Amino acid sequence: MRRAMKNINNAILDRWAGTLGRRGPEAAVLGPDGAVERTFADIEREAGQWVEKLGRWQPGTVVAIEVGNSASWPALVLGAMRLGLIPLPLGRHMARDERELALATCGAGALVTGMGEVEERGGEMAPGLEGCDFLKLTSGTTSRPRAIRFTAGQLAADCDNICETMGIGEEDLNFGVIPFSHSYGFSNLITPLLCRGVPLAASEDPLPRAILNGLERTGATVFPGMPVFYEKLAAMADGPALPRLRLCISAGAPLPGRVGEAFNARFLRKVHTFYGSSECGGIGYDGSEERVYEEGFVGSAMRHVEIAPLGEAGQIAVRSGAVADGYYPEPEPETLGGGRFVPGDLVRMGERGMYLAGRATDVINIAGRKLNPAEVEARLARCPGVRQVVVFGVASALRNEEAVACVSGSVAAEEVLRYARAVLSGWQVPKDVWLVDEMPVNERGKVSRRELARAYAELLKDGKSRLPG
Repeated sequence: MRRAMKNINNAILDRWAGTLGRRGPEAAVLGPDGAVERTFADIEREAGQWVEKLGRWQPGTVVAIEVGNSASWPALVLGAMRLGLIPLPLGRHMARDERELALATCGAGALVTGMGEVEERGGEMAPGLEGCDFLKLTSGTTSRPRAIRFTAGQLAADCDNICETMGIGEEDLNFGVIPFSHSYGFSNLITPLLCRGVPLAASEDPLPRAILNGLERTGATVFPGMPVFYEKLAAMADGPALPRLRLCISAGAPLPGRVGEAFNARFLRKVHTFYGSSECGGIGYDGSEERVYEEGFVGSAMRHVEIAPLGEAGQIAVRSGAVADGYYPEPEPETLGGGRFVPGDLVRMGERGMYLAGRATDVINIAGRKLNPAEVEARLARCPGVRQVVVFGVASALRNEEAVACVSGSVAAEEVLRYARAVLSGWQVPKDVWLVDEMPVNERGKVSRRELARAYAELLKDGKSRLPG
C-alpha cells in the first residue's frame, strides 16, 4: 500500500503544520454538548489513518466525502491532500440519482460515507484536473451539476479573508450546524480550524432548541448561520442568554430586515450579513455594529477582495486570491478564471456599500420589456399583511413571460393585486398571486425562483391559477 507522498506543494498542509505546532494538545472539535471529540493532535493521528485507508488511489483521483458534519472532516481533508487526492464534498441531502450524476461528472474514484467506509467508484485521475486540490459542486446553467476547481492556496486565501474581515481568531469557538459540505460551512468552519487554529463545535441538529442548547453548552463565540435559523431563534419565547456569543453571521440568502430586528430584540446582538459565492468565497460583509437593516444590504468588500462594476447592467467582477481556477468539466472563462469571477447577482452601490438587486438570470421578459423581480418585491413587501414575497417568471403564449408573486402573510390575493396596481406600472403588476403559509426554502435556507416556477406550473395543470394562457 502506498504511503503519504512527499514534496506535495499544498498551502493547507503547510498551514496545518503551524497550527499543530501551536495547538497540538488543545481542543479542536467539540460535540454539541461541549465534550471534546478531537484535539489538534487527535486530528493529526486520524489524518494518518485516512492516509492508510485511501492509500491505494493514485494522485489526482477525486475522492467524494459524504459524512455530514462529522468530527472526521478536518482529518479527511488532510489525509486526502497528503496523498495528492482531490476531495469533493457531497451533502447528505442529495437524492441518489443526483449524487450518482455528480460522482460521474467529476469522475470520482472513491466515496467516503458517514460510517467511515470507503467505497470504490472506478474513476481514476480524471483528465482536466491537473493542479487541482479541491472541488466544490455547484449547479450549472442546465440541471446537470458541475464542479469548481480550487487550489489549496485559494482555499487558504478565502479563509484568511474571512477571519481577518470578521475578526475571528484562535480564542474563538465556531458553532457549526451549517453543512460542512457546503462552501459556506467549509470556508467558515473547516479551513479556519486547519489554517488558523480556530476550534469548532460540530452539530447536525438544526432545530432551534438544539441550536440554543448547543451554543450555551459549548460556550461558542461565533455562530455562522442562515436567515431561517435567526428567524426561528427569534421566535422562541425562552432560552439561555448566551453571554459568550459575540458574533452572529448570516449568509446563504438575503437577511430580511424584520428577522434581524426580531433577533436583536430577543438576544441584543447584531446579525452581520455575509455575501459570497462558491466560486470565489467571501465577497462582502457588514461589519458595522449599527443595528439597522436595509433590504438587500450586504456590506462592503472584504479584505483583499477587489470589486469593479461591469457596465451599467448592475453586474460586478470580483478579484482576489480566493477566486477559483475554473469550472469542470466544461470551463466558462468569461465567468470564472484568471483570478476573476462575475457573479450572476445584480448589485447596486450605495453610500454604505453593496445592495443585492436581483439576479441577471432572474430578469423576466414581458413582451420585450425586462422586469427585475427584486424591484417588484421591494414594492409589494410594503403591502399591509405581506410577510415575504418572491416574484418569478412563467412562460406565456401571449407575452413570452408573465410575473407571478408568491406571498406569505395574513393577506388576500386580491389585496396584494390591488396594492400592486397602485404602486406599479401596469405591465409590472403580477398576473397572479400565489399564497403560501411559509415561503418554500431549500436546506441552505435559500428561495429558488426556478423551483417556485416549477411548483407553480403544477398548479397551472390543476387549474388552481388565474394566469391566462
